[in-house]
Amino acid sequence: MEDQKHIPNAERGMRINESSKDRFERSLDQNYLKERTKHFALEIIRLVEKLPKGRLADILGRQLLAAATSVGANYRAACRARSSPDFISKMGIVEEEADESVYWMELLIDCGLIGKDDVSHLLNEANQILAMTVSSIRTARRKKQ
Repeated sequence: MEDQKHIPNAERGMRINESSKDRFERSLDQNYLKERTKHFALEIIRLVEKLPKGRLADILGRQLLAAATSVGANYRAACRARSSPDFISKMGIVEEEADESVYWMELLIDCGLIGKDDVSHLLNEANQILAMTVSSIRTARRKKQ
């Protein structure tokens, strides 16, 4: 901590004019969503491992795996954004990947490779992450103005 005395707040990950309470709440929100997106990725990994063997399941499973694991990875990148436009851009990627995850799960259901009941909790989770992401983007855009 001693070494950081001469580093401006903005470079230490703190926003200017941000109270310690605001920083604490933002940190809690970030950690919560980091854990939630990681748990989502782990659940998708388990789902893909259980898919029946075959070319179609392999292709759709790889697509789902890539999109779902990208949600958490890109959210972590957004947490380290250097500016509001950078944050908004990176959160846009999170939004796209969460929506794409829903798409691949819907295809797996529609192809009969998995039952809707087997992934309803994952569809719900992806849609909730998507809603939180969209809300964060809207809030960041409002604050930017």
